[in-house]
Amino acid sequence: MQDSQSQHLPPIRKVAVIGAGVMGAAIAAHLANAGIPVRLLDIVLPDKEDRNFLAKAGIEKALKARPAAFMSKSRAALITPGNLEDNLKDIKDCDWVIEAVLEKLEVKHDLWEKVEGVAKKTAIISSNSSGIPMKMQIEGRGEDFQSRFIGAHFFNPPRYLHLLELIPTDKTRPEVTEALSEFGRNVLGKGIVVANDVPGFVANRIGVYGIVRAMKHMQDAGLTPAQVDAITGPVAGRAKSATFRTADLSGLDIISHVASDLQKASGDDEDFSLPPFFTEMVGRGVLGDKTGSGFFKKSKDEKGKTVITALDIATGEYTGEGKAKSKLADSLKGQPLKDRLEGLYTAEGPEGDFMRASLNDSFWYAAKMAGYVSGSLADIDNAMKWGFGWEVGPFETMELLGVQHVISNIEAAGLALPPLLQKMKDSGAESFYEGDQIMTPSGEKTSYQAPYLILTDLKKDATRVIKKKPGASIVDLGDGVLLVEWHAKMNALGEDQLRIVQEAHKQVQQLGYAGLVVANQGDNFSAGANLPQILSLAQDDDWDEMDNVIREFQDTTSSLRFSPHPCVAAPHNLALGGGCEFTLHADHVTASAELYMGLVEVGVGLIPGGGGTKEMLLRFTDRLQGGQPLLPAVQRAFELIGTAKVSTSALDAKELGLLRDTDTVVMNANLRIEEAKRHVLALAPGYVQPQPRQDIPVMGEDAVAAIKSALYGMQQAGYVTEYDVVVSEQLARVLSGGVGRTRGQKVSEQHLLDLEREAFLTLAGKKGTQQRIQHMLKTGKPLRN
Repeated sequence: MQDSQSQHLPPIRKVAVIGAGVMGAAIAAHLANAGIPVRLLDIVLPDKEDRNFLAKAGIEKALKARPAAFMSKSRAALITPGNLEDNLKDIKDCDWVIEAVLEKLEVKHDLWEKVEGVAKKTAIISSNSSGIPMKMQIEGRGEDFQSRFIGAHFFNPPRYLHLLELIPTDKTRPEVTEALSEFGRNVLGKGIVVANDVPGFVANRIGVYGIVRAMKHMQDAGLTPAQVDAITGPVAGRAKSATFRTADLSGLDIISHVASDLQKASGDDEDFSLPPFFTEMVGRGVLGDKTGSGFFKKSKDEKGKTVITALDIATGEYTGEGKAKSKLADSLKGQPLKDRLEGLYTAEGPEGDFMRASLNDSFWYAAKMAGYVSGSLADIDNAMKWGFGWEVGPFETMELLGVQHVISNIEAAGLALPPLLQKMKDSGAESFYEGDQIMTPSGEKTSYQAPYLILTDLKKDATRVIKKKPGASIVDLGDGVLLVEWHAKMNALGEDQLRIVQEAHKQVQQLGYAGLVVANQGDNFSAGANLPQILSLAQDDDWDEMDNVIREFQDTTSSLRFSPHPCVAAPHNLALGGGCEFTLHADHVTASAELYMGLVEVGVGLIPGGGGTKEMLLRFTDRLQGGQPLLPAVQRAFELIGTAKVSTSALDAKELGLLRDTDTVVMNANLRIEEAKRHVLALAPGYVQPQPRQDIPVMGEDAVAAIKSALYGMQQAGYVTEYDVVVSEQLARVLSGGVGRTRGQKVSEQHLLDLEREAFLTLAGKKGTQQRIQHMLKTGKPLRN
């Protein structure tokens, strides 16, 4: 009988991570990213004077990791290093204990025996093991310990991969799974999949099977690893690392280990046998990125340039180019995912043969595993999306290709239909998901609700769409809140996006709504302004029209600040240039933790013209205490804009000044819009319409002189180009308050906006700027002219 205290699970406010290797340290870093204090423990090395050497080394490696494990290096202070001999007793104040030690059962048994004696009776206990069944780990432990034990399998790197698999045993209390699901989703920002306690769980079980089968089909089709990656990456709705680059990143030894374990677990029912060339690679120590070579190898040429070569699996030599050209893939680029998948699945020749065979295997195996690895088809789809970077999961892919068409192909390949697909065939069904219902693994329908708001689902109710243009829409979020959604390519800001914001303000007032959210669920919030339009107007010398365009842009960004109702922006991923300027003007921001935000206009020979220059000057001068000189504020704005700094996270955006301390950081990007809606409703009662500032202090000519002096030194040292100086001097002119101004004079926001617009027009007319824009449009990279 469990006591009442052990039944109660307090909020998770402090966590212990045991094991400071690559995975344990990265998990600790991500907990710190979320603001959670962490105790990181490892063994004591007898040859090291510092008994906490391994834990400290783990933190240092996380600080140096690329991609960065920490969203802000300052968060490392939340991790307290320790060791298992001196500090295991300190986990008594932790609400969650995570194990990330060696994948040896005896090591885990020994650890859990010690943890059981010191962890508090309300702590959740979990293992990050990817291979050892959870039920085996708790053998010999007490009933209460077993009831609080659950697998919590993070995917590497934990900061970036959305998936967190939770694996309860038959002893785990339901409230433990519920509590960790809520914490993982809301605090750590994870996509939660509840997996059964079976070998490989969900994502690795299906993902590793796909990699193993891809090797076989590659050989059958006579393709190379580079050729396979060309057709199994973004063109197929998969991660950029595709198939064999993913294997290199994961580690070939890990794949070999997992595949071997799964082969033993499944017996002859499933083929996880690895081809001889792969086992030979592992035997030679060719393990992927960790050893410097795998299916691909990085090296330096005579000029020091990085060269990537691909393995010839027949000879074992690196002779092929790291990237292969594919006419099939090239012909499908830019098309909707459905059309791309159909093109790949129905193609003739070796590439088509490979894609059909590989996809058929993945469909067949996912259907076979349904009910075994998880009781939910959505969990299987989500596991592959969140853990392996697929745009759509296997069941969603089947729907795009036509379920009955796929079933016919699977049968033609000689594969016996799993019960789920047989049921689908017999009924003639073409969908696993229908509205608020989903098919169960047994082929029955059950209710289904996504774990977060999905705009495409919301808009199925036509009454929710207030107005729609090709590149933007106004959507009713309910409870008196409207949403402006951009849905153009990269969400570049043009006429559709500006007009829809203007219309949304009118709708809020006419319909008596509480306020407005600006957000979308595309790949990016906005990558900036419509550069082709700017270049076209400049080359046509249509300066009156460009002046009108910039005025409208300024009026629209400013409208987020000066409307009679609250406006909240919810940016995610890229919020660059104009996207950043919209964000800067919102009353409040609910930003995704993964936010890459910045004013990057100098890269195309321009300055921020939508209020961004004005806003950064305002923010930095407002931070000054009475009597402090203005120059540091001007210099800070100049450096931020003039070097086109982009935040590496939302936390970094706060440190740069792009976000305010009062803005909200949302760890789970899928929850941004609901959080933004809550902020609108909180701001609406008693909201007072702000008025433009008239009292902004400027430095005038003194600021221009100081910046020009600094630019001269930078140019002499080779840090800036001749044209960088041209652009920077225009930026300095705006930040100074304009020609003829003197230190201490005060100007209005409109005055600074007029200076911005004038500088933007001046630069747009210059050959150097037009060259930069052309180069960016052609290559996607800035030109240093």
